[in-house]
Amino acid sequence: MAVLLETSLGDLVIDLKVDHAPNACENFLKLCKIKYYHNCTIHTVQKDFLCQMGDPTNTRKGGSAIHAKLPGLGQRFIRDEITPALKHVVKGTVGMANDKPNENGSQFYITLRDRVEHLDGKHTIFGTIAEGLETLDKINTVMVDENEAPYQNIRIWHTEILEDPFDDPKGLEALIPPKSPEPVKDEEFKTITDAADEAELQERMSKTLAKSQATTLELLHDLPDADIAPPDSDLFIYKLNPITQDGDLELIFSRFGPIKSCEIVRDWKTGDSLQYAFVIFENARDCENAYFKMHDCVIDDRRIGVNFSQSVAKMWNKWKTGKRMSKEDLDNAEGKGKGKGKGKGKGKSEGKGKDAAGTKGKSNSASVDAPVAAAPTSDKPHRPTHTSAAQAAPHGASAKMPDGDKANRVRTTEDGQSRRSRSRRERRDREPKTERSEEVQSRQKTDGGGRSRERRSRDRRSRDRGDRGRDRSRERRDRSRDRNRRR
Repeated sequence: MAVLLETSLGDLVIDLKVDHAPNACENFLKLCKIKYYHNCTIHTVQKDFLCQMGDPTNTRKGGSAIHAKLPGLGQRFIRDEITPALKHVVKGTVGMANDKPNENGSQFYITLRDRVEHLDGKHTIFGTIAEGLETLDKINTVMVDENEAPYQNIRIWHTEILEDPFDDPKGLEALIPPKSPEPVKDEEFKTITDAADEAELQERMSKTLAKSQATTLELLHDLPDADIAPPDSDLFIYKLNPITQDGDLELIFSRFGPIKSCEIVRDWKTGDSLQYAFVIFENARDCENAYFKMHDCVIDDRRIGVNFSQSVAKMWNKWKTGKRMSKEDLDNAEGKGKGKGKGKGKGKSEGKGKDAAGTKGKSNSASVDAPVAAAPTSDKPHRPTHTSAAQAAPHGASAKMPDGDKANRVRTTEDGQSRRSRSRRERRDREPKTERSEEVQSRQKTDGGGRSRERRSRDRRSRDRGDRGRDRSRERRDRSRDRNRRR
């Protein structure tokens, strides 16, 4: 009566001692028959002593006898069967592992050397290794941690019963799976031999460190989620010209698909452009097309750069300020895109009865001479070295392609005024002027310079304070110089 154990380091054939330990042998055979030991690890290896296995939870505390699996009031453990005829004399002795007497479950051990006499009379011996002593030598040489657990997992992939003299108990047939579970293939550790292996190790260590730091920040409530990821529908635009406006940039990028927001980041005090912006599309496919088409293009005589945004600042600010995060924010935080970008929505730049740039005929607004190239339709578009499509833009953000494509350039307005300022001035001229507004305009005109009396007096007082401050600073500096000379 024997059982074959196929491990990740080699095969082991166990010859069972049915005459001396029938209950332990039957328990072991029936557990093998229901595939109980499949993918169990050898969780303890004590060099030149023994190795222990048989816990399906791989925690050293699990496992039960076959009677606990059968229907009815089955016991978790079986009793000891200690006999003086069987002793730990030879290498490869197989015995039941337990913490207390008469508490034998599914775990067992195999000795890794001859003559382990101090275990005699304490554990039930039910077999010996008939074949596979070289596999035991491999197990004996593995590296272990401080808990005597191997760094590289050693698993029992398959068990095969070569001969079974016991009848199956009632209810065992229902526990036998139709096929063996798929073996778990653990990642094998390898020796560092060159710089590439060392670089790979450093990258894995940095990822592990970043993951642990993110988990710590989540516990400290500094991050909403340790697995937070930037949304895949946001673009980061950099190297912008300071004169480029939000509306101009939105009109340029809206030809790729519907845009949720387009914002140029500005200085909070002066309002000047910091020359980078964020464009948020409604789906990831349009964002990807815009990245491949717009990278390295020229807007307002400035060659811009386009990349996918890596910022989660908006979600982080909502978390810190206690604002309610919507379902859309949570989806973005998990890095989930919205569909495949096959929406039929129209961008904001599309007008009625006009072209995509909002012009008709010979207008003072920006017009595109060359047709717009169609966006790529493949799932993984190839990134072109030079963009070949003309970029639609109003005046003030004239987008043009690399030099040499004169047919794809964009004309601008003659008077040098943006369409937004022109429409605002025309709307103000069309509004009826009230009596109050005429009085204010006449008073501002007579006060000179278009400024009110209060503002002029406030500016004068500010200048006087500045002059007095400068005079005091000059006097202190002169006194300090005189003291230094006297010294």
